[in-house]
Amino acid sequence: MSMQSEFSTLDERDNENQRKSSSTTQPKPIIDYVKNMMKSSSSIAAILYVLSGVSQPLLMTVAKEAGLTDPRCQLYMLFYYIGPASVALTFCNSNNKYTPSGDFPSSWLILKGCGIQCIDVFAQTLNYTGSILAGPTIFAIIYSSVTIWTAVLSRIFLSRSMVLTQWSAVAIVFGGLVLTSFNSAMVGAEVFKGSLYVVIGSIFHALMYVLSEALMTVGEERLTVPATCAIQGLTACTFLLFWQFFYTIPHWEDSIGFPMREAETTYMHAFKILVSLSLSNVIHAYTFFHTLKHFPGGATSAGVMKGLQAVLVFVFTSLVFCGKTGGLEMCFTPLKFVSLVVVVSGVGIFGKASDWASSTSTLSTSLASSTLSMFNKGGYTRVGSSEFSSSPLTL
Repeated sequence: MSMQSEFSTLDERDNENQRKSSSTTQPKPIIDYVKNMMKSSSSIAAILYVLSGVSQPLLMTVAKEAGLTDPRCQLYMLFYYIGPASVALTFCNSNNKYTPSGDFPSSWLILKGCGIQCIDVFAQTLNYTGSILAGPTIFAIIYSSVTIWTAVLSRIFLSRSMVLTQWSAVAIVFGGLVLTSFNSAMVGAEVFKGSLYVVIGSIFHALMYVLSEALMTVGEERLTVPATCAIQGLTACTFLLFWQFFYTIPHWEDSIGFPMREAETTYMHAFKILVSLSLSNVIHAYTFFHTLKHFPGGATSAGVMKGLQAVLVFVFTSLVFCGKTGGLEMCFTPLKFVSLVVVVSGVGIFGKASDWASSTSTLSTSLASSTLSMFNKGGYTRVGSSEFSSSPLTL
């Protein structure tokens, strides 16, 4: 074998080894995508937002079985809001800011945050009381309609336009809610009443979504994510703590003590359940506000994630609670499944239409800017400009 042929053989082997090495070491596109996604704080916040949202109705069911959910006391809602209120402790660190400028917020801005939270206290009291009555699966299906209510209210308060496909998605979700209500009526009066509570609570919770987004993104003076979370959490805790002194403590034995003994729940076990609810909600509240402000789509994207939560709650409830606690409201039924598919499909169509409308709007704005630039370079003057307005119109 000649020297030249030997070197060419070695070169071929080297090239083959390099190809094998590159094929084994080169990361796959899906791996790159996941890694890039996990590097994004907005994506991590969105994942935590979904998972914590799934845990809440499940924890509420556990609290019900432990005898802690008398709706007149709202003890569980106090712990529900202790989590977000604890974010206020982070402001002991001087690096945290109340507003983007670093200034302390005005009294009017704080009052607006408190007023928005009063709406949410009403909304979430209805939602989780409804969850106790109707069960987590029906709750999750109806609660995912927050997406649609958010879009409609964003149209009213934030002047966001909606295309025909989005309005069609609204109609689909409403159809799914009608099916859910029909299924609830078949299960029983208490379940149906709980469903109505969740429908009303979802509307007002969506209103809180929209007003909170405006509080953090609209106007010269705006709140940061931690400040919004802390102000609203403290407002809710103050209101609910007052209610515990006014009503719950005088009625403790009948409303909490006796049901706990019947369920054989120790005070330590009750404390663990309620603290778990607090931890779940502090994660949910903080990631909600972070998603609302930083995730593409704002309030609408936060609402779309409710659809995913509904699916996961539906699956976990059927696996964990069906046949073990409660009644038919805990189990999989064909009509309930159809309702879930209809509502989540409507939510998905709405999200897709929102992305399309957003990209179309961006493209139109870009084309308009390019055209205007081209005309100006060619010696044309834009209609409505100062030069055009100052020139007399001659025929």
